Amino acid sequence: MLVMRLLQQPVLSLEQRIKQEIEDNPALEETTDLADPDEITDETTPDSIDGDEDSFADEDDDHSELKADNEFSYEDYLDLDDIPDYKLVSNNRSPDDEAWESPVVSGVSFQEYLLAQMGVQKIPDKEFIIASTIIGNIDESGYLTREIPALINDLAFNQNIEATEAEVLEALKLIQSFDPPGIAARTLQECLLLQLQYKIDRTYATDLAEVIVRYYFDEFSKKHYEKILQKAHITEEELKEAIEEITKLNPKPGFSISEEARSSQYVVPDFVIAINEGEIELNLNSRNAPELSINREYVSMLQDYNHKKKKISSSEKAALTFIKQKIDAARGFIDAIKQRQETLYVTMKAILDYQKDYFQTGDETRLRPMILKDISNKVGLDISTVSRVANSKYVQTPFGTFLLKSFFSESLQNQMGEEVSTREIKKILNDTIEGENKSAPLTDEELEEILQKKGYNIARRTIAKYRKQLRIPVARLRKEL
Repeated sequence: MLVMRLLQQPVLSLEQRIKQEIEDNPALEETTDLADPDEITDETTPDSIDGDEDSFADEDDDHSELKADNEFSYEDYLDLDDIPDYKLVSNNRSPDDEAWESPVVSGVSFQEYLLAQMGVQKIPDKEFIIASTIIGNIDESGYLTREIPALINDLAFNQNIEATEAEVLEALKLIQSFDPPGIAARTLQECLLLQLQYKIDRTYATDLAEVIVRYYFDEFSKKHYEKILQKAHITEEELKEAIEEITKLNPKPGFSISEEARSSQYVVPDFVIAINEGEIELNLNSRNAPELSINREYVSMLQDYNHKKKKISSSEKAALTFIKQKIDAARGFIDAIKQRQETLYVTMKAILDYQKDYFQTGDETRLRPMILKDISNKVGLDISTVSRVANSKYVQTPFGTFLLKSFFSESLQNQMGEEVSTREIKKILNDTIEGENKSAPLTDEELEEILQKKGYNIARRTIAKYRKQLRIPVARLRKEL
């Protein structure tokens, strides 16, 4: 069903879908000036919408078909002039809305950036081709993901070039001298070493950091600092300074090149929540959905045929059939857009009412356990419809912009027998770990004990599960000097 397909599209995808529909259907057009906007508000929004029914059936019931004598009934098409504009227009914004567009800045990929640097190098054609092949196999993090023997085979089969391992390594060494430092490394250890080697302002801590990465990387990655102190014969203060140097390095140098391109990627929220004088206001973001209407020229064509006194020819009947199909399709699409907007609104309004304490304060511990069925029962929509609304939709709040489905969570019981949201528990777990003594991080068993004292009945394996979902490493890897 068209409404269901449109419902699962976020606002930017919807914009492209509408543009495509306008291109495909000449009976559909974008309206720039509306006589009577049909605003979506609490008063005009229905309490429930069944996604499987046509809530605009009253408009479509009168759609005419070919009569038995193959003549059209024009009335339902020619009386468009008597139908209020709001029934022919999908109004997706208020006339008071500020016209606003977000410019998208095109960024440069790191491959292009590296090729540009190679372009100023005076190197033989063969080495240039080898280096270009290497650059083409660098992943977005800035690492060379292909083995040297595989690169040699690629050059032989794709470029008809016989290259030795020494030649490939020489070209790789050239690329590794490019900006940013650490690019084209094959391992994290090599990436860090390259960055340390190319440091200009060197200190004892820099030299010691290079020694640690080169000879004690395994101990360093596992945070076995005592072993490093013993093997390197250094003091704890010297080790601390060296580790500080290492933590300043970039483990993914490719990302730094494409930072400008990534910064141009932004989330366009589908809903905007604001607090005005203590009252919560909910609005749909409809700036990417233009107002749509029926093309009046198509109505005029029907009028011209209707004014003819003689019986129309078979070719004219074919033209009328085409016009009717396009008008029907345009009406159906406008209705689907309006129903999408209304369904989005009533669903988000139900979520807002359900989580009112959170949206008033921004305190995640005040989030109630909420599943799709809770909202489905509240608004009278199928669970699948609520899922479509929650998926890939963002809501902008005074506390940040969030994925809508992140507000849905299962529940656990505390020691008082009350149901609490798993997101509340994750928040407390995260805060507890952030406040721990990093020289002696809390183990999962200790975290379990702390949460038990706070009144949360939670097992150690559940602690480990939530910690992994929060992307927090085990205690040993959180240790700092």
